[in-house]
Amino acid sequence: MKFFDEARIEVIAGSGGDGSASFRREKYVPRGGPDGGDGGRGGSIYAVADLNLNTLIDYRYTRIFRAKAGEGGHGRDCNGRGADDIVLRMPVGTVIRDAGSGEVVADLAKDGERALLARGGKGGLGNLNFKSSTNRAPRQFTRGEPGEARQLELELRVLADVGLLGMPNAGKSTLIRAVSAARPKVADYPFTTLQPNLGVVRVDESRSFVMADIPGLIEGAAEGAGLGHQFLRHLKRTGLLLHLVDMAPFDDADPAREVRAIAAELKKYDPALARKPRWLVMNKMDLLEPAERKRRAQALVKKLRWTRPWFVVSAINAQGTRELAYAVMEFLEQARRK
Repeated sequence: MKFFDEARIEVIAGSGGDGSASFRREKYVPRGGPDGGDGGRGGSIYAVADLNLNTLIDYRYTRIFRAKAGEGGHGRDCNGRGADDIVLRMPVGTVIRDAGSGEVVADLAKDGERALLARGGKGGLGNLNFKSSTNRAPRQFTRGEPGEARQLELELRVLADVGLLGMPNAGKSTLIRAVSAARPKVADYPFTTLQPNLGVVRVDESRSFVMADIPGLIEGAAEGAGLGHQFLRHLKRTGLLLHLVDMAPFDDADPAREVRAIAAELKKYDPALARKPRWLVMNKMDLLEPAERKRRAQALVKKLRWTRPWFVVSAINAQGTRELAYAVMEFLEQARRK
């Protein structure tokens, strides 16, 4: 199934019911006075985060959500019935913005979190409310208020502790297969990953974290080139980025140049994203001789002037991945304690 992480919808809350202008009419009660009831409240529209959903595909086919209006007031002091609210279930991690202003309406980061999208209109007042000592037979009543209506943009961001990034074929999908139970598609051609894949990395019985495999980036991704630009938003929620680099590229590409290119794309897309903790993971070392592995790793670190943590792994046979997983777990636990 194609991964849908964006949608645009329109929500229209129900209008309030009109108040009633009615007078009491009984055989033995002359001048019975006003008895018009108030109108009912219009239905509101809410969004609720649901952990059982993982795409916004439902909102690609149904785009307009309209709540019912409240019932009008009646005589004999009877108020109109309020309309039922509409609850839209959305995946955890959905960010809802006003399409016109760009303002964030809600960020559904936790299961069960609820947000008001469009408020229903208040019901109008019946003439009973206007009765006074000087106005014993009021004919005034008010109309119900219109419900709110707005265009909304939905954006789903994957909830993960760690995000993998790198050029196509850097080995991100292979790494997530090696350290978790996730089974993303793996092949030897670019853009194998067409949607984010989540894997739970369990380092022991009670300690684990969630890792996200993001489609590969290329230069120009921040401007829309390739596939990865569609998923850069998913990295915003992560606490740590693992930057995978292919140390044995089939086209003899320069690993240092590729690392700098992706760092530049992150900065173009969002400077805050570029400031996130980022570790270097040198992959595909199994394709090199033991002596060559150490030489290339040290040369890359020196060329990049890399001062942050770096690791040497071979994701295809899980070499070095256990040490990497434990280091990530310790980093996340320290960050959570702060």
